[in-house]
Amino acid sequence: MKATQKKMKMMTLDQIKDKHIGEVGSSDREKYEFDLRLEVLGEMIKLVRKERNLTQEQLGKLVGVQKAQISKIEKSTKNVTIETVLKVFRALKAQVKFSVEINEGNIKVA
Repeated sequence: MKATQKKMKMMTLDQIKDKHIGEVGSSDREKYEFDLRLEVLGEMIKLVRKERNLTQEQLGKLVGVQKAQISKIEKSTKNVTIETVLKVFRALKAQVKFSVEINEGNIKVA
């Protein structure tokens, strides 16, 4: 090995998250995981909309919102009510299942 080459340490994704975001159960890690689920939800909405061959405008009409609102939902569901998300999935004729866990005062939505 050349002197200029460094040996790289292999880490799993969970190890990287533990190191840079916080360990599982920490508030930073919980916020990260929650935000990630919201991003995935927006991507799921976009994917299903496209599978149904709907434009954002068409989906907006089905839901009763403007095209811009559908665009915002697809980019991030952070500032959207659950009611609106459910309307979107109903309009897409998609089944939705929510799971809520309450542990020691913490609420976890999956």
